[in-house]
Amino acid sequence: MKRTFRSLPVALVLLLAGCSGAYYGAMEKIGVAKRDILGDRVEKSRVAQTEAKQQFADALVHFQAVAKTEGGDLQKKYDELNRELQHSETRAKDVRSRIAAVDDVGSALFIEWKKELGQFTNATLRADSQKQFEGTQKRYDTLLMLMRRAADRMDPVLKTFRDQVLYLKHNLNARALAQLDSTNHGLEEDISRLVADMETSIREAEKFIKELKTNP
Repeated sequence: MKRTFRSLPVALVLLLAGCSGAYYGAMEKIGVAKRDILGDRVEKSRVAQTEAKQQFADALVHFQAVAKTEGGDLQKKYDELNRELQHSETRAKDVRSRIAAVDDVGSALFIEWKKELGQFTNATLRADSQKQFEGTQKRYDTLLMLMRRAADRMDPVLKTFRDQVLYLKHNLNARALAQLDSTNHGLEEDISRLVADMETSIREAEKFIKELKTNP
C-alpha cells in the first residue's frame, strides 16, 4: 500500500534546509522516500506556476484596462493596480520557494543514489540502476532548468509593473495614465513570454511526475 503524507509548509522546509538530511531521514523511517517527497514538491511547484501564470495574465488585463481609461477616480485605479502587483509578487515568491524546495530534495536524492551505486555487488543490477539514475537525472535537470527559466521571466515583469504602479502613486493624473499606456505593449510582450515559458515548465513537470509514478 502506498503511503500518503502531508508535507510541511514550504517555508518551514526551507528554514530547515540546514538539517534537511535529518528531515529526510525521519521521513524515510515512516516509509516516505526522497523520491516521494520529490514528486510531491514537483507537483506543488507545478501548481504554484499555474497560479502565478494566471495571476500575471490577470494583472496584465487590469493594467491594460486602467491604461486605456480617461480620467475617473485615479486613486481607485492606483489601488486596483497595487493589489494586482502585490498578488503577483506573492505568487512569484511562492514559485521561487517551491523551486528551491524541489532543488533541495532533488540534490539529496541524486547524491544518495549515486553513492549507493557503488554498493552493488551484482554488475547487471548495478548497470540497470545506473541507467535509471542517468535517465532520471537528465529529466530532472531539464525540469529544473525550465522552472528556473520561467521564474527568471517574472523579474522584468515585476520590475516594470512596480515602476508603473509607483509612478501612478506619485502622479495621480492623466499624464500618469498616458505613461501606463506607453508601457503597455512592452509589458504585454514580457508577460506573453513569461506565460509561454511557464506553460512549457508546467508540461515538463506533469511529464516528470507521470514518469516517477510509472517507474517507482
